[in-house]
Amino acid sequence: MQKIFIAATKQNDGKTTVSLGIIKNLQEKFGKVGFIKPIGQRYLEEEGQKVDEDSVLIEEVCGIKSGLKDMSPIAVDKGFTEKYIAKPDKKNISGQIKDSFRRISKNQKLVVIEGTGHAGVGSVFDHSNASVAKLLGSKVIIISSGGVGRPIDEIVLNKALFEKEGVKVLGVIVNKVLPDKFDRISRLVRKGLERKGIDVLGVLPFSPLLARPTFKQILEETDFQVLCGKEYLERSVAKVIVAAMEARDAARYISEDSLMITPGDREDMIVCGLNSFDKPENDKLKICGMILTGGIMPALPVMSLLEKAGIPVLLAKSDTYDVATCVHDLTVKIRPYDREKIDTAIKLIKENVNFDKILKGI
Repeated sequence: MQKIFIAATKQNDGKTTVSLGIIKNLQEKFGKVGFIKPIGQRYLEEEGQKVDEDSVLIEEVCGIKSGLKDMSPIAVDKGFTEKYIAKPDKKNISGQIKDSFRRISKNQKLVVIEGTGHAGVGSVFDHSNASVAKLLGSKVIIISSGGVGRPIDEIVLNKALFEKEGVKVLGVIVNKVLPDKFDRISRLVRKGLERKGIDVLGVLPFSPLLARPTFKQILEETDFQVLCGKEYLERSVAKVIVAAMEARDAARYISEDSLMITPGDREDMIVCGLNSFDKPENDKLKICGMILTGGIMPALPVMSLLEKAGIPVLLAKSDTYDVATCVHDLTVKIRPYDREKIDTAIKLIKENVNFDKILKGI
């Protein structure tokens, strides 16, 4: 049985996107591919058990039926670290991970193991990514965000931590490289890492779609409520407009698929958004939705216009600044219902990752 441990130089570098893409593409070759995220920090409640949300995604999208609890044996919930420091029990955590891995890997030809954060994450409770990769006897692929200097520095540092544990690094996948810099960064990062004895297994261009939150995700992460347009919640947001100016000035900043955030009593701004069309001759709004702030409901005539607009409209109790900050700070994750994002991720990996080199390495 073959194993691949997907690590990263930091959180949100794209481990789950790469794991998903690798599994879907290698299912064509291996047929049966297993998945486990031994330690998860973002979890959901499923049938009374805490399981990492990435495991839920992989199970549903890739059709892997190995039991969610085994796919996500350790959930780092609130207070987990403090409890461990007060009463360390390394053997227990290691045992849970190994038992789950044994069940996950049964009858599988390949198992993809997703880490959490950089190589040292988890050291506080004696289970860094590097030590978990060693525990499971897996070779590692490191994911890094696009760039030259900083990514190479971070990759070399992470490689050293894995090698300290006796874990072999197969190579690196550089993610989220801006299209206008793609050729230059691809050339430089390959040359720079080659000098360090590190293989580049792929360079992935930045995909704006994968970075766009949907209204459904915004709702999942907040206490906002839906005023209207519930059937449009799967729309994604390309740009956020904080409408704290004169309506005539705001109109200049509205582009296609903009989310407008404005107080519920700024009727001039709401009407401005509803009058911003993609082209004068059609009825497609540039505004993909609105969040009304301050817990203020617009007057009935304006509310009637919103209901007829065919866009999601959310109501938030917080002020405009807090709402804008909240939306800006969202960690955008692929959800099982994000079909377009899932297809994009699979294609992105297929077209830009050297699978022959990976298979030869494992």
